[in-house]
Amino acid sequence: MTDANDRLQPPERLVRTLSARQGPAGDAARDWLATLPARARHYLERWELTPLRVQRPGGRSSMVVLVRQSDDTPAALKLGLLDEETAQEHAALTQWNGWGAARLLRADPEGGALLLERLHGDVSLRSLPDPKAMLEAAATLQRLWVNPEEGHRFVSVADRTAALADRVREQRAQPWAADAEAVVDEALELRDALVADAPGDAPGDALLHGDYHQGNVLAGDRVPWLAIDPKPLVGERAYDLARLVRDRSDTLLASSGAASAARRRVAKLADSLDVDRDRLRGWSHFRTTEAALRRLSAGQRQQGELLLEFAGLL
Repeated sequence: MTDANDRLQPPERLVRTLSARQGPAGDAARDWLATLPARARHYLERWELTPLRVQRPGGRSSMVVLVRQSDDTPAALKLGLLDEETAQEHAALTQWNGWGAARLLRADPEGGALLLERLHGDVSLRSLPDPKAMLEAAATLQRLWVNPEEGHRFVSVADRTAALADRVREQRAQPWAADAEAVVDEALELRDALVADAPGDAPGDALLHGDYHQGNVLAGDRVPWLAIDPKPLVGERAYDLARLVRDRSDTLLASSGAASAARRRVAKLADSLDVDRDRLRGWSHFRTTEAALRRLSAGQRQQGELLLEFAGLL
C-alpha cells in the first residue's frame, strides 16, 4: 500500500530550487524539504482538510496542496519556507482581507502554514495579451496599496534593499560578473539616491506586495483577478511597480526598438498609477540588475544575461 505521505511529496521545481542553495541556508532548506510531507499531513488533520493533489509545477519556496474543507468548500493549503521576506505574508493577507489578494482563511504563522481561498492556479495574467495583462495588473495592484496598520512589523524598502545592495556588491566582485560592472554600478548608485531622496512617511508609504508580477495574479471566482505570494514591505509605490516593468522582457528584447519599448512601458505604468517616472525607472533598473546577478550566481546564465540586457535599456 502506498504511504499517504507519498501523495504529498514536494514538486520537482521546489526541490530543484531549494537544493541549489548553498551554505547554512541551503542546509536549512533541505531539512525543511524533508519534513514537508509530514508537515502537510499535520495541517490536513489539524484543520480537517481533505487533500486532492499537490499543485504542480508550484512555486520555488512553498508547496501548495489543493484541498477541501470539512464543509466541502475548496481551499489551498500553502506550506512555505519562512525567511525575512515571507515571515509577514499572513499579516499582509490579513490586512487586505481579500481586497485585491487571495483571502486568508486560517494561518499558523510560526509553522509557515496558510489556508487560502482556492484560485485558478493555471490561469494567471500571463494568459492575456500583454497590453490587457498590464491594465489588469495595474488595477489589481492599486487595490493592495493601503496604509499599513499602526504597529505593523513589515520591513521597509530601505532596509530590504540595503541587504540586497550588500549582496550585489559581493556578487559584483565575482569573475562571472566582470562584464556587468557598468550596469551594476549604476544600479547601486540609483538605489542609494532613491533611498536618500525617498518620499516622506504615510500617506507616501504604503503596504507593498513586494514580488508583484503577472504570474502572481491569478483568476478567481469571487473577483476576476487576485494577487498571491506577497513578500510584503512598506515604502514607496514605485518600488512595487518595478518588478512588473520587466514582465515578458524576453519578448520585448526580441522586438525591434526594444529600448524605446522598455521606456514606453515605464512611462505608461508610471502614469497609470500616478508614480514618478524617474523613480520607477531607477527602481526597475536596480531590481532587474539584482535579479540578474541572482540568476548568474545560480548558474542560470541565459536568464541572467537577458535581465542585464534589459536593465541596460532602462
